[in-house]
Formats: sequence, structure tokens, C-alpha cells
Amino acid sequence: MPHRKTTVCKLLPSFCLFFAALPVMASGAGVIDATKAGIVGNGTTSNTTTIQKAIDDCSAGGGGTISFPAGRYLTGTIQIKSNVTLRLEKDATLLGSTEAADYRNLDPFIDGAGSPMGHALIVAMDAENVGIEGKGTVDGQSPALKAKQKPYAVRPFLLRWVRCTNVSVKEVHLTNPGAWTLNFYQTKGAVIEGVTIRSRNLGMSNNDGIDLDSSENVRIRDCDIISGDDALCIKATSSGKPSRDIIATGCKLSTWCNAIKLGTEAIGGFENISISNCRITDTKLSGIALNAVDGGDLRNVSISDVTMDGVAAPISIRLGSRLKAFREGDSPKPTPGKLRDVVVKNITAKNIEMIGILINGVPGFPVEALTLENIQLELPGGGTEEAAKVKLPEKENAYPEFSMFGKTLPAYGIYARHVRGVNFNNIRTTLLKPDARPATVFVDVEDVTPANFATETSNPPVK
Repeated sequence: MPHRKTTVCKLLPSFCLFFAALPVMASGAGVIDATKAGIVGNGTTSNTTTIQKAIDDCSAGGGGTISFPAGRYLTGTIQIKSNVTLRLEKDATLLGSTEAADYRNLDPFIDGAGSPMGHALIVAMDAENVGIEGKGTVDGQSPALKAKQKPYAVRPFLLRWVRCTNVSVKEVHLTNPGAWTLNFYQTKGAVIEGVTIRSRNLGMSNNDGIDLDSSENVRIRDCDIISGDDALCIKATSSGKPSRDIIATGCKLSTWCNAIKLGTEAIGGFENISISNCRITDTKLSGIALNAVDGGDLRNVSISDVTMDGVAAPISIRLGSRLKAFREGDSPKPTPGKLRDVVVKNITAKNIEMIGILINGVPGFPVEALTLENIQLELPGGGTEEAAKVKLPEKENAYPEFSMFGKTLPAYGIYARHVRGVNFNNIRTTLLKPDARPATVFVDVEDVTPANFATETSNPPVK
């Protein structure tokens, strides 16, 4: 099916041309020392008003960089304005307040699980040429914030960019968010580079790493993420506004949930996305999860050169019909969208818990035009004859997760259902124990090339 590969390959050069042309951040009035503006780094003085005034004055004066020297700067919600960059020098920490009243929600919305969201420690709205950089840290102090709330209702994102243009987030260390760590909503043009995120084991939900939402023209490079929820997650909560023209490369990902995920919120759709050269470790759900369940299309996606060590399922692809709306004024789509023109190649995975590849459409709405090639999987084996007889439920409108179909699966390698057009090329598996289940189970699948792949039981595990 050459048309699938050609479509993706022709799009990628246009991404590179865009990123080469990204404008340089505005320098404006130059560098401003935060301490000279009255901002106190003793860890106890509240700086919310003082930091905000420094930002407002800097933006009004043409812009510039506010530099925070070594120290601990306590603050509630601060809003970055156009042409302003915050620079956290080595040993400088912006500390989130532990008082819920110190946070604002400038853009409230409902997430895919139905929870109200939107509070943030650092936020920019309708701004251009903005960012945060440096060797310092943003610490949301969420465990202490949570301890003072019953229930835990104000759950601030750490960094949030809403309808911004030309955003730069470089080198900073981000930790202890109340919900998502780094969120971009309807943002055009962003570079996220060399960022470290630590949001695992915080005892709360929604601690994603990077979330792109209905945003476009984004480059992510060399980030290191250990998160409680999805590590690198691309969403589309706005109808008619897809997440598109996105490149991510060179990232290290580890999470309690999914490492690379498109969806769950998917009304706007996804297109022209390339993710490559990533390393995934100690991940409890899918290494790669591609979900289109709210009526938006998912198309022209390429994921390549990914290694995984410790994952429940390396690849999970789901076209569903949950058909949910997330933003005020948006109506649910009447039918599922299309999930097609996806290439997943050069994948190596070991220490897999359940199955290699899971692909599901719904009756009348098949997944289309997939290429999966050069994939090497180390699988646990141990499946029984009884497991081989299991019929999986459809769950057409359920929250999408590979685990939605249960822990007992009828195949050990590939389960594919409601699919039209899939090219399996050089799929090789190593079984660590004998398995009574078949390597593949295909249900309502047409145009498969080839239908089988190689399985070995005597070779050593994947290195």
C-alpha cells in the first residue's frame, strides 16, 4: 500500500521547514534581576503580586527576560505576558503555594474523565513570544497543597499556555504538579527542549508529563519524563481544531500509564505527527497508544525507532465511538471519525506483560491503512487453551485503554478487529514460555499483508 507511506513521508519535510523558520524570542528590554524588582527568595515570603508586577512592567516596556538567581521563590498563580521569558538560574526554584486560594483558573474545562480542570501555577493566555528557561526548578508542592483540601478540588497544572504563539520551554526541571505538568492549549509554534519532569508517586491522579491540546507546529526534543499519568500525551478537546504538525524526538519516558499517547480527548482530531528515537521504561499501560474515540480523525501519524523495557502492551490502536464534547459551545460528533494512514516501525520491546499489538475499530467504522514494520517483541507466553477461546467485548463507547477488554486476551502477539488494510512487515516475537494461544487473532479484518509473522521460543530474550 504505497500511498500510506508516501503521504507521511511527503509531510515530514514541511515540518522541518517550519521549525527552521521559528522566530527568535523577543529580547525587549534585556535581562531583569528578579531580586532587584523586590522578589524575595527565602522560601516563605509570598511573591505572587510582586512577580506579577515585574511581568506586567516588563511586557509593557517591550519585553525581556526576568532572571531568578539561586533562591526559593514562593508564589501562587502568575500570568506571563507577551514578550516575557522567565529564566530560572541554577539552584533557583519557583515554589507553588500550598494554599488553594492562591490559585486562579483562567480557562476552565472538563477533562476526558469528566473532572473540572484548568487551575495553574504559571499560565500565559493569548500571548506571543513567551517562555521559561534555565537550569532551575518549578516545584508545585502538590502533596502539601492536597493535604490542606478535602476534597482535593484545586489541582493546579504546573505550566499552562493557552492560545499562545511562539512559546519556548527549555532545560527547566518541573516537579510536583497538582494535575498535568506542562500543558499547551490551542497554541501555535512551541519548542520544548531538554526539559526534565518528575511527577510520579505523588499519591494523586492526572499527573501527566507533556500535554498538547488542539495545538500545532510544536517541536519536542530531548526531554526526560517520569510521570504518574501519561508521559507524552497529545489531545484535541476543541472541535475543528486538531493537534497537528508535531515532531517529538529523543525523549526518555516512564509512567504509571501510557508513554506515548494520542487521545483520550479527541473531538478535534490529529494529523501530521512524527515521534521518533524515544526510550520507554517501567510503563504500566501502553508504550504507544493511538486513540480516536470522539469523532475527530487521526491520520498521517508516524512513530519510529522506539525501544521499550517494561510495558503492559507495546502498541494499542483504538477507533471508538464515545463521541464526547469537552468545551463550552462544542456539540458531540454524530459518528466516529477515521483512524488511518499510520506507520509504526523500528520498535523493540522486552519485559512485556500481556500482548504485543492490539488494534480495534468498531462495527461499521474500521481502522484503515496501517503499516507496522520491523517490530521485535519479547512476550511472556503462558497463555492457556481456555484463554484462546475468549471473545472480547466491543465496548464501543468506553473510555479508551488497552486494558478495557480485560486481562485475558485470545492471542499472544496480535489481536486485530474491524480493520481494513494493514501491512505487517518483519514482525518477530520471542516467547519466554510456551503459549497455547495463537500468535494472531483477526476478526472482521480485510486486506492483511502478510497475515502471519515469525515466532521463536529458543532464542535468548531481546537485548
